[in-house]
Amino acid sequence: MNNKDDLRLADLPPLDCERVRELWSKTYNTEGKPDWSHIFPYYHDDIVFQDSIQKVEGKEAFLGVCNRLTERCQSLNMDILSIAQEGNIIIFEWIMTMSFKKYPNTPLYGASKLTLNEDGIIIRQRDYYDMWGDIFNNIPHWNKIYRRFLKRKFG
Repeated sequence: MNNKDDLRLADLPPLDCERVRELWSKTYNTEGKPDWSHIFPYYHDDIVFQDSIQKVEGKEAFLGVCNRLTERCQSLNMDILSIAQEGNIIIFEWIMTMSFKKYPNTPLYGASKLTLNEDGIIIRQRDYYDMWGDIFNNIPHWNKIYRRFLKRKFG
């Protein structure tokens, strides 16, 4: 790390359960577009982010994921239901409610696992959720078709 990175890390409060709950509750709001700028300093330049549909490596690629979501959504709201930390791992369960143009609010139910490096910066984030199931739950007829398909193909 260079001196600029050392100064930036020295200014950041440590990332723990309380801080994650505080930061992530500010990230999403019902008053307009989401803003992640206050959590970006907690992400390492070599972040590996993965969710149900994508895996990206590097902070620039991760910022692109966040920016694309911001462009698609009218608003987002995140409620953290539970959170725990063991060593350098923080796991939290959430409900993220998104609003898209012309569509009703759509809640997604999921969890995130943050892995911190030795400096307390997020080096890895894995989000777990069933995007299609949660979306189809709000579309008449599709919810039953989707659930029937899953039951038939996967038990």
